[in-house]
Amino acid sequence: MSKNKKIAVKGTEITIVKDSKGDFISLTDMIKAKDGDFFISDWLRNRNTVEFLGIWESVYNPDFNYGEFAIIKSQAGLNSYKISVKEWVEKTNAIGIRATSGRYGGTYAHSDIAFEFGMWISAEFKIYLIKEFQRLKNEESDRLKLEWNYQRYLSKVNYLIHTDAIKENLIPAEIDKKQSSIIYANEADVLNVALFGKTAKQWRDENPSEKGNIRDTATLEQLVVLSNMESTNALLIHQGLKQIDRLLYLNKLAITQMKSLLQHNTHSLK
Repeated sequence: MSKNKKIAVKGTEITIVKDSKGDFISLTDMIKAKDGDFFISDWLRNRNTVEFLGIWESVYNPDFNYGEFAIIKSQAGLNSYKISVKEWVEKTNAIGIRATSGRYGGTYAHSDIAFEFGMWISAEFKIYLIKEFQRLKNEESDRLKLEWNYQRYLSKVNYLIHTDAIKENLIPAEIDKKQSSIIYANEADVLNVALFGKTAKQWRDENPSEKGNIRDTATLEQLVVLSNMESTNALLIHQGLKQIDRLLYLNKLAITQMKSLLQHNTHSLK
């Protein structure tokens, strides 16, 4: 799981962690807002809870153990029946709820499930939980948009450096605008092939219904690498390297940097 974040709901501080399966909210923190003695196992033994969890797992979990689920469902609600989160996960191979140990230990549930659990605290608590969670997601979305726009800006700045290097070193004197544009487009495709594995025209032929161009669909990581490649290619042009040698060099650079960025993002989710 990633580094945790916290929200405050009706005076109760609640931890949220994120991994590849989504946002998981601490039920252990949430239960502190409940008046009187109430345990997660009490909620888990309820038949309505079991049915909801089964439906959620059937939608999102291809490895869900329906055989064990059927047994649990048949016993849910009986006074003599109890099941812990650990037992639920071990028997059904569930992914929507989990019990963890360590620094951020406790019982965590996917946000969909945590919202349902919030109703067991109170209807008011559930509403404020959803409200605060959405506020957090909106803040994250705004931050990511800002980062993406910054990378787009940085890419445009480096694009100017790149085109200046082409103009100074690759475009002969006394040619017309049409000839010049061909050279610019050709050099742009050096970067496209090195990073995306195809030219701008090849992408358009493969995606006739898409608006914009190949770079408009780039991820944040690809924009970072593209920005680095533009400045690097400008330097290689000034050094007089042939186009084929630059392409091979830039392709290796793109592979190395993309691996590094993606590996860093994967580690940041743990």
